Amino acid sequence: MTRYLTVGAAQMGPIRKGESRSDCVVRLIALLEDGASRGCDLVVFPELALTTFFPRWFTDDIDEIEMWFESEMPNTATQPLFDRAEELGVGFSLGYAELVIGDDGTHHRYNTQVLVERDGSIVGKYHKVHVPGHEENEPGRPFQHAERHYFESGPEGFGVWDAFGAKIGMAICNDRRWPETYRVMGLKGAELILIGYNTPLHYDPDPQQNALAGFHNDLVMASGAYQNGTYVVGVAKGGIEEGIDSLAQSAIYAPSGQVVARCITTGDEVAVARIDLDFCSFYKNTLFDFARYRVPKHYRLIAEEGELE
Repeated sequence: MTRYLTVGAAQMGPIRKGESRSDCVVRLIALLEDGASRGCDLVVFPELALTTFFPRWFTDDIDEIEMWFESEMPNTATQPLFDRAEELGVGFSLGYAELVIGDDGTHHRYNTQVLVERDGSIVGKYHKVHVPGHEENEPGRPFQHAERHYFESGPEGFGVWDAFGAKIGMAICNDRRWPETYRVMGLKGAELILIGYNTPLHYDPDPQQNALAGFHNDLVMASGAYQNGTYVVGVAKGGIEEGIDSLAQSAIYAPSGQVVARCITTGDEVAVARIDLDFCSFYKNTLFDFARYRVPKHYRLIAEEGELE
């Protein structure tokens, strides 16, 4: 028996600094409708899909910082997206900046991704774990990468949710570079991992990596898919945004590591693939049968000898 799911990688082009949330939602709805017209059950949007990539600027003004964050989801600006998804019977995953105010009044700011079912209900929420960049202003850079100034690391780790007839995990941008991202979700049975990203093509700490951005992007998601027997959907906000060129190349990867669909522009575009979730079993039950072949006691021994932190 096969379990088919049609998935759309809904890449976005640049979002201007002055573009409103409502303007962005109009674009998201257009992408959702495009996916729906092509049979999608699930459409995946990028990281920070409601705003420009604001960590490229540095400020200590708390009001200026928190203007980029959503304290509710859905809210007035995004409710039309939820409503249209329910009307179309198409679910989605959305990346945005989230402000959480604790019972003690403490403000927590997360880089967040939410998974929404076909009836418009929220299934799960993920807070980015591997927050890259720097905490302090570095004026010598051509632009800032101050994610660690704006966001704290998510405290919950990596989850997997039962939705769309599958086991689905989420990750955001820099998370995709770390093998434990996929392995934790792989150990929880993930069959589909959704990853949004904003990746500038200039990396100031080591510019020799600039030319390898696309290669590294494919490398980490293809290997994560293959080594954990799961599909991976990687979705960019690409193109030249506020003068900064960012990687596009959104793609859907099979458990074999092969690319089964890819965007070919740097703008708003949906790449669609009809995936067979049962195809995961060819890898989960053979090469990467964790229960049979993975030997965690060896990792514990290395840790006890002080070679692994």
